[in-house]
Amino acid sequence: MRNDDHARARHLIDCEAVEGLERDDREWLDRHLESCDACSAAALATERAIARLRLAPVTLPLDLAARTQYRVGLRAQEALPRRQTWALWVSVVLSWILGIVSAPLVWRGFEWAGRYAGVPSVWLKLVFGLWWALPAGLAAAIWAMENRKIEEQ
Repeated sequence: MRNDDHARARHLIDCEAVEGLERDDREWLDRHLESCDACSAAALATERAIARLRLAPVTLPLDLAARTQYRVGLRAQEALPRRQTWALWVSVVLSWILGIVSAPLVWRGFEWAGRYAGVPSVWLKLVFGLWWALPAGLAAAIWAMENRKIEEQ
């Protein structure tokens, strides 16, 4: 027999153990193993090694699932499209522009309501400031809570 036949047989033995063989290769290997004791011994040794590996106990850390979830969460965060960040910044800029443009109108509304209700000017200014700070504060709180959820995962 040629050495090429033995090398092909060893290759097919390995392929059979991992991914299986096509019909033609399986038939060729069967014929070769019937006539070659060395390759038959190699095939038998491979089968025995795989059988032993299947019986070998595998111990895993108890926190493997939690660590895996954490790592997957980190990868998911890294994979977030950058467009979401871009859209966030565009909305922030637009909200500031609209806030600045609408501030005089909102102040006139507060001033009218204050005169109608008899509220001192100091309180009107305080409420006006809170009117503009409240949405930003809520957005910051929501953002912080979302980041905390992601870190806990």
